[in-house]
Amino acid sequence: MTDLTSDAHILIVDDDQRIRDLLRKFLSRQGFLVSGARDAAHARRLLEGLEFDLIVLDVMMPGEDGLSLTRSLREDITTPILLLTARGDADDRITGLEAGADDYLPKPFEPRELVARINAILRRTPPKPTKEEPPKTMQLGPVRYDVGRGEMWQGDAQVRLTSTEQALMRIFAASPHEPIARQALIEALGRDHGQAQERAIDVQITRLRRKIEIDPKTPRYLQTVRGAGYMLVPD
Repeated sequence: MTDLTSDAHILIVDDDQRIRDLLRKFLSRQGFLVSGARDAAHARRLLEGLEFDLIVLDVMMPGEDGLSLTRSLREDITTPILLLTARGDADDRITGLEAGADDYLPKPFEPRELVARINAILRRTPPKPTKEEPPKTMQLGPVRYDVGRGEMWQGDAQVRLTSTEQALMRIFAASPHEPIARQALIEALGRDHGQAQERAIDVQITRLRRKIEIDPKTPRYLQTVRGAGYMLVPD
């Protein structure tokens, strides 16, 4: 059964694309919003543009490894970190916890145990005092967006959203009135870099505006912020 904390945004950091994809699919089915990073540098870029509720981080990565990244992140953020590693002896676990990790899961692991550990960490993590909780429902003119359910309604009729549109709305709803860079959106959706993906994001935003705005050509609620990206501005 899905935990009440399963609306959290999880960042998976692992150099193995197969593992990233498997974890993304499994955790998404549990109700989490999931983003993936292929290495420490990629993770840092995502963390600059987005807030996450928990980081699942592989220890054995080429370049900057997970332990080094954990120590570095702990200088600036308190986001919970769950380390994954093929080395599971006591000394390794202690080293990971001393680096600042909140938990440690040896590979191979049962996906259900990963979910249980994620939920356990989230339950004991205090709410962030520096940022107001977003409302459970956002009004966008005649459209109502249910943040908890990820559903959009116009009156009594539900507005159908594609999986990409659902992911975009959850990202925007988590940070209303704050611009989110196009590149941050691309990476949060797990897309590759390049101008083609930037154009693809623009197309997705245009389609989403058609479902939100009274006049999509003059957006009131999903605004373009010149030089900064896109911003959701609910009533």
